Amino acid sequence: MSRPIFEVIALGVDDAVAAQAGGADRLELVTDMAADGLTPSLETFAAVRAAVAIPVRVMLRMTDGFGAGDPRDVAALCARARALRAEGAEEFVMGFLDRYGGPDLAAVRALADAVEESRWTFHRAIDRAADRAALRKALTGLPGLDTYLTAGSPLGVADGLPVLLEEAARTRSGEPGYEPRLMVGGGLRIGHLPRLRAAGVDAFHVGAAVRLGGWTAPVTPEAVREWRDALDAPLPVR
Repeated sequence: MSRPIFEVIALGVDDAVAAQAGGADRLELVTDMAADGLTPSLETFAAVRAAVAIPVRVMLRMTDGFGAGDPRDVAALCARARALRAEGAEEFVMGFLDRYGGPDLAAVRALADAVEESRWTFHRAIDRAADRAALRKALTGLPGLDTYLTAGSPLGVADGLPVLLEEAARTRSGEPGYEPRLMVGGGLRIGHLPRLRAAGVDAFHVGAAVRLGGWTAPVTPEAVREWRDALDAPLPVR
């Protein structure tokens, strides 16, 4: 099994530099975690991109919740996405549901178009979907979609572990709709790693877990390194 991907949420340059120093492979760049992560400014993205060498996935989300809003809201978000793309952004994070709990295909397709088929993650909106399998089927083949970020449950990894293990098996088998990488995040703890890694999960995502005082504190290289070391540790031989 290849070295697991470790993604860390960054709110700005200091977080980004600390995450890279600690061994993170990739950043998810957001602002305003009180709203569960919104699109950062162009200036913040440019500063982070200049400060680190690792990939940066930029959140595309303007308001709290998993709805994309009305057509004007979607158009405004597409304009922001195009501006970020012009600024040099190459990877993104997005995910919207309609009022029935299905994927908002119009919004997601418009954004995938706006980012010119860049690679992107469908984020934890999947954990609020009415039907996870149907959502995956509906999104199959969308240009750029290469990752699902999920805890397996709206309540977090501890509750969603059975779902994650099932989806890991489907991803390993290449089942239609499960080809994108499964990235686990949302209440993830180091104690969850051995079981998930043994199931074949090879991508992990954390935010508050690498901040010593929650979201009001910065990312620390030491906390990131603890996770990096845990992810790089050999799995027990069965």
